[in-house]
Amino acid sequence: MVAKIKQIILIILIVLTTNITAQDIINGANQMDRYLPLLENKNIAIVANQTSVINSTHLVDSLLEKKIKILKVFSPEHGFRGDADAGELVSNSIDKKTKIPIVSLYGENKKPSKEQLKNIDIIIFDIQDVGVRFYTYISTLHYVMEAASENKIKLILLDRPNPNGHYIDGPIREKKYKSFVGMHPIPIVHGMTIGEYAKMINGEKWISKKCDLKIIDMKNYSHNMRIELSIKPSPNLPNSRAINLYPSLCLFEGTNVSVGRGTDYPFQHFGSPYLNNNYCFVPKSNYGSKQPKHNLTKCCGIDLRKPINYYDEIKLSWIIFAYNHTSDQNSFFNSFFDKLAGNDKLRKQIIEGKNENQIRNSWQKDLEKFKKLREKYLIYN
Repeated sequence: MVAKIKQIILIILIVLTTNITAQDIINGANQMDRYLPLLENKNIAIVANQTSVINSTHLVDSLLEKKIKILKVFSPEHGFRGDADAGELVSNSIDKKTKIPIVSLYGENKKPSKEQLKNIDIIIFDIQDVGVRFYTYISTLHYVMEAASENKIKLILLDRPNPNGHYIDGPIREKKYKSFVGMHPIPIVHGMTIGEYAKMINGEKWISKKCDLKIIDMKNYSHNMRIELSIKPSPNLPNSRAINLYPSLCLFEGTNVSVGRGTDYPFQHFGSPYLNNNYCFVPKSNYGSKQPKHNLTKCCGIDLRKPINYYDEIKLSWIIFAYNHTSDQNSFFNSFFDKLAGNDKLRKQIIEGKNENQIRNSWQKDLEKFKKLREKYLIYN
């Protein structure tokens, strides 16, 4: 009953706010008058990717037009242009258009080194996040903040909306399972913008020394807005449906089930060779996934492409269904699953036959503590 009331309230809020797009919100990057004066006569490094735009112009190009001296660009997972596969090694390079050196922060070099930050006065961080613990841009943020603090460099963060900012859900990551897909003790869906999250990194002392942080906050943004991003944040999150389903379906990355990488609808359906159903697809190497799971193999499962619901919780029913109906339960989970979940409890609960409500109830005490902690760092309603 409580869950039903929550869903009704969310629907009312969505109707009241309508489909707010990223263009209706004034992002931090678009408020150049607030940060340009800080950049004059300074040596700048930028942490950016394909989402780092002002209207339709890349932030790097916009700042160069203003005669800002950019010495270096740091790029996260998927690269500066956002065209690398998940987990793909991205090498250092030179941007063909601007001739600025690009340093990858994905792979062995996740944190800018002292040498890489030599002569840098200010770092600008501008990346579109999706509000999920295992989406690695917040892990990159952690390392950039840590490097900035260690080298006494100011960090200016240009805030952007969180398309999953309307809810908080999932188990809290346990210390034992700290990794690049789970840097901090937070739930899977944390309900904060990347600017609010940066405040939490500082405030909770998750880095050894506090970062000199300035956030250029947004105008006209609220966590209850339904966000439609104009640029896909990564190759396999092509639309709002995939972004909304991502917190639930990404858990399948730790199983033998495909989430549709190598199809036209990644993170909008799931299936495997070990499931029987009327709906099937065949993953093939493509632009967003050069080596997809079960490449060229028929996978059967469930089609989630039609936006019947706008979810405000992680849907465990799909992974429970897949586990219960797979023909090979022994190989269903792999070692990556516990890292994504942030503990080994979720895997054990599914194997034990716990239902969705039983599993969700086991999170609630920790979630309530996190929600109170989160309140200290909120910038927006």
